[in-house]
Amino acid sequence: MYRAPVDEIAFTLKHVAGLKAALDAGVLGDLSEDVADAVLAEAGRFATEEVAPLRANGDRQGAVLEGASVHMPDGWKELYRRWIDGGWNALSGPAEFGGQGLPTMLAVAAIEMWNSGSMAFGIGPTLTMGAVEALHKHASPELQAIYLEKLVSGEWMGTMNLTEPQAGSDLAALRTRAERASDGTYRIFGQKIFITYGEHDFSDNIVHLVLARLPDAPAGTRGISLFLVPKFLVNEDGSLGSRNDVFCSSLEHKLGIHASPTCTMIYGDGFAEDREPGAVGWLVGEENKGLACMFTMMNNARLAVGMQGVAVAEAAFQKALAYANERRQGKAPSHVGEGMAPIVHHPDTQRTLLTMKALTQAARSIAYCCAHAIDMARAGGDEAAFWQERANLLTPVAKAFSTDVGVDVASLGVQVHGGMGFIEETGAAALLRDARIAPIYEGTNGIQAIDLVTRKLPQSGGEHVRGYVTELRHDAEALRNSNLAGMGRSAEKIEGALDNLQAATDALLAMLAEGRMQAALAGATPYLRLFALASGAAMQARGAVKSGAAERIALCRFFAENLAGETGALRDRVINGGESLEAAAKTLIA
Repeated sequence: MYRAPVDEIAFTLKHVAGLKAALDAGVLGDLSEDVADAVLAEAGRFATEEVAPLRANGDRQGAVLEGASVHMPDGWKELYRRWIDGGWNALSGPAEFGGQGLPTMLAVAAIEMWNSGSMAFGIGPTLTMGAVEALHKHASPELQAIYLEKLVSGEWMGTMNLTEPQAGSDLAALRTRAERASDGTYRIFGQKIFITYGEHDFSDNIVHLVLARLPDAPAGTRGISLFLVPKFLVNEDGSLGSRNDVFCSSLEHKLGIHASPTCTMIYGDGFAEDREPGAVGWLVGEENKGLACMFTMMNNARLAVGMQGVAVAEAAFQKALAYANERRQGKAPSHVGEGMAPIVHHPDTQRTLLTMKALTQAARSIAYCCAHAIDMARAGGDEAAFWQERANLLTPVAKAFSTDVGVDVASLGVQVHGGMGFIEETGAAALLRDARIAPIYEGTNGIQAIDLVTRKLPQSGGEHVRGYVTELRHDAEALRNSNLAGMGRSAEKIEGALDNLQAATDALLAMLAEGRMQAALAGATPYLRLFALASGAAMQARGAVKSGAAERIALCRFFAENLAGETGALRDRVINGGESLEAAAKTLIA
């Protein structure tokens, strides 16, 4: 059974990501360390005692569509009610609409724990939080007054409607249309697919944020607008009115996250009674500028999905470690006593478990550092622009690397369980099935790599990423100068990883400057992993130096001497792999 690693989360937030320094500097308002600790402790308790016990039931039962209504698994509606009654949906919401206004760092830590408890549960509220952020930043005061308070509390939930059958990641191809009405509203017509929590029985109303195109809109992404389309219209007194013309027509049968309803949504097919066809919607932001509004929600969701990767990895590691201490097989030199040894004594199992633990901690550190950058940017001041660039740089890495880690670690967890890992009753396979969606949705990891290389590296002429590598070198230097016992060749290996990162970064910036886009794109995915491994190694060093704890020193050394060496091969792929890729790719094209 999962138990939230509250101490590990708190340490990473405070001493690796920068929460302690931000608290000491007073940039997070009146938040104190004691309050932060209390929030983390209670979130951990709720995830451990309330969410995690319902994971298996949710996986077995799944969400069920009856007519146009979706029913959630037994106990889940009550779980959601306890969750919003605890104020968890309002954790980072704007205070003027009933939120607690706590920093992103605490919100993502809580998101990790919800998703470790159950990824299918955790993804729904995450989208509501993203909708809150988008509406708070872009919606009119009138729309905010009607919708934000109930979205912040969780009484109503929100969704994100982008994908269409012919338009997945290419939003320029979307066909959902919007028509202006005489009363200032709009009528929405079209179909959206893969809509997470598009229909359910958690809340009385569901607020859909929908991308659509006006008849006179420019072609491509410059002609996309964003609309708020509620499941039920809202009366002037705030009560719910008639049903809007938006319905769920089917649920997807998925590999994992069975309890998360993934819906096909139909807008404007005339299913609503006593009204002309067309789902009633309200414009968010300006006409033809909806993509910028939606990106506010998408960037929020990308970090949250990265936390899903960390969350599943943590749950898979805990499950595998417990099994390895129970399962007995064969003899092992380190085992004292008669009979077969617990498999945790076998070096191959130890290597597997430590790889799981080290990758999970690296992903957690990167994601929390991204959240810290978001908080510092929002704090304003002279360094706000710097911190916004840092958040921009780390967001695609936090999303892509963490979700890759989620899949890799969950797969290793199945391996530790052996044949029993392939049997559903242990729950190890369910974690792998759940994890597999995270590298795909909210922008595939290939798209994240392209974003990192083509948009984020060139920030400030490449100076921001170079400054970031310099900061990581300070961590390696601090490790070298720390004289901590048991560090072995850690400093040397981490410095080598950072050399590889610097060389690959310089090569990609040169390719972009020279217009060699094909070569840059060919190296994007290996570069993102190289970036993450080098960053994760340096962050492990930061934690080891700041704690001096034997366990952190040992994990840092394991990462440096067993995992960081991969950066050399990745560097070669980034710099020299493009030509062979282009030549071999010709054999694939029909």
